[in-house]
Amino acid sequence: MSGTDKTKAGHDLAGPVVILVEPQLGENIGMAARAMGNFALSRLRIVKPRDGWPNVAAQRAAAGADHILDTVELFDTVEQAIADLTLVFATTARAHDQAKPVVGPEGAAREIVGHVATGGGAGILFGRERSGLTNDEVALANRIITFPVNPGFASLNLAQAVLLMGYEWFKLSTTGALPFAMPERSEPASQHQMQAFFDNLVAELDKVEFLRPAEKRDTMLVNLRNIFTRMDPTKQDMHTLHGVVMAIAEGRKGPAKGGVLDGAQATRLRALLAEQGQGGAVADNSSTVRGLARLLRRNPTDAERILWQALTKDRRFAGLFKRQTPVGRHIPDFVSFVHRLAIELVNPDESDAIAADRAGRKAWLEARDYRVVDMQSAELEHDLAGELARLEAGLQQGR
Repeated sequence: MSGTDKTKAGHDLAGPVVILVEPQLGENIGMAARAMGNFALSRLRIVKPRDGWPNVAAQRAAAGADHILDTVELFDTVEQAIADLTLVFATTARAHDQAKPVVGPEGAAREIVGHVATGGGAGILFGRERSGLTNDEVALANRIITFPVNPGFASLNLAQAVLLMGYEWFKLSTTGALPFAMPERSEPASQHQMQAFFDNLVAELDKVEFLRPAEKRDTMLVNLRNIFTRMDPTKQDMHTLHGVVMAIAEGRKGPAKGGVLDGAQATRLRALLAEQGQGGAVADNSSTVRGLARLLRRNPTDAERILWQALTKDRRFAGLFKRQTPVGRHIPDFVSFVHRLAIELVNPDESDAIAADRAGRKAWLEARDYRVVDMQSAELEHDLAGELARLEAGLQQGR
């Protein structure tokens, strides 16, 4: 697992000596050293490494545990490597038929912690990658350590065995303290705050008729309330949830709010409007047309948003125009009733149906003394000032 914080000081603990007996691969030595570093074990002894010492492969595999490799002690025999120790454990996955206590890693760690605390020297023997420790080497130890693993596949690699022992020893030595904890939360939300949030949520859900049918309303409210009470929310949680509800609710209201349609989406929606507007039967399709128009109003394209902001903020046009507002049975993009002028935005690659619908709408409006100004969306996005100047000239011309 990555994530070592180089700014933090490591633990300096008195622990057992790790003794590797005739390790074959430098990579295994390096990975064992890395496992030792993870759990603050620092004393490594090696008995007759096959490929000699120092070993470049071990240094590469140690992944930063150089301080352990730099202080490695080399020995020719196991007897020499454990000569100064008073409590020795031999790790093995096989029964050696020796009258010797057998313990698991946690029990061994407990003995080691107590022994080292009284000033005793402890060590753990780890055998060869292929064959482990011999009977004679196990006989030199005071205890046998074996791991609770799958008996049908019991062999651990060298670094895994060192890591498991290091973990159990370190956990006991540090009383299981974790290196970090969850940041402190804000104080719990009060019942008053939760009730205020819930009342607001229900009010917004009622506006969109979510709590239906009526006979299931009470059950739905109970289920909703339980969702939030199970969270054990904080005051900050309630502030955030309240903001989410209000953002969703307010995002549905008013002009120039909501999402942004790209050109292709706006074109498809305008095509639907054109299809619904064909035939002129207002009674049959007015609700559908107005609904699609509202969708366009709440989700303006970039060009519509740019023009609407200019029309509402520029003193030359402020208060003169409305967006997606019906004029009879037609809904132009922008209309000024004061000046009887309609603005139509033309998007690139519009279909014939949209062009025909716009032409019909223009003829209908002009027959009722409205002037119609076409504006190219691309021009608005690239030369807003020029398009606004052209619009101003059009307004003055109509006076």
